[in-house]
Parts: sequence; structure tokens; C-alpha cells
Amino acid sequence: MLQFFEFEADFVAALRCIPMQVRYKLDTCGIKLKLQHWHSFSTIQRQKLIDLPCETDTEIQDYRDNLRSQVFQYFNTYPSDLLIDQEPAWMQMEVIPISVVQQAQELNCAIAIAQWQDLTPLQRFALIKLSTSSHENNNFLPALQEFGLLP
Repeated sequence: MLQFFEFEADFVAALRCIPMQVRYKLDTCGIKLKLQHWHSFSTIQRQKLIDLPCETDTEIQDYRDNLRSQVFQYFNTYPSDLLIDQEPAWMQMEVIPISVVQQAQELNCAIAIAQWQDLTPLQRFALIKLSTSSHENNNFLPALQEFGLLP
């Protein structure tokens, strides 16, 4: 079971924003889910998207099919597709993405390769997303703290 991060605590209780673990699954199954879509779902439907597995090829396809039909049910159109990266940056153990390095440097922090390798794929995914989205940069420092990356 995937976890919620502490830096998400202000919005996770009400599920008003798409949690990182769902965003991770969206990138994995290649679906662009808009916040408008997320808000149209019931709490039960949102929780199902949190709970459904999305790791094996079959689970990824099932997750994708479920989500597409859910969006179609509300909007009579399917969500946009995302290109699925066959070698996503969060699965790369030997290279820290430049966006993460630069964002950490702005906070006078350096992340060592060994630290990067000790993170889970979901933690690496979160740091990448938090370092590339200007409106989420304020959660980058709390994420570094939560992941034990600050001296």
C-alpha cells in the first residue's frame, strides 16, 4: 500500500488535490487527469484510485481502463493520454535529474547519489514533480526534510 506524504497533509484528508501516489499511477498508466476530473469523482471513487494497484502490466492496463471509463462517465469524453516514459527519471538510480539538483541547490542542499538511491521510486517521483512545478516548489523543502535529505 502506498503512503501519503507528510507534505501533502494539508489537502490529503479531504482528497481535494490529487495525491502523489495517484499522480505516480497516472504517469505509469499514461493518463492526464485534470483536477476538474478528480473533483467530479466521489470520495469512494477517489479512494479506489488510491487503493487500486498499478504495478504489473495487467494492473496498469486495468487502472487505465477503470480511470478512462470513470472520466467518460462524468464528461462523455476520455481523458488525454500521456506519453509513458519507458525509462522514467524516478527509476534511474545513477543520475539525479537536473531539476532536483538545481532546486536543492537553491536551498543550499546537495543530494548525494547514495541518498537518491536510498529513496523509494515514489519519493524520487515526488522530488521530480516538486522540482519542476513552480506552484509546488514550496513543498520541495518539506519533502527534503521528510525524506531525510537535509543535513
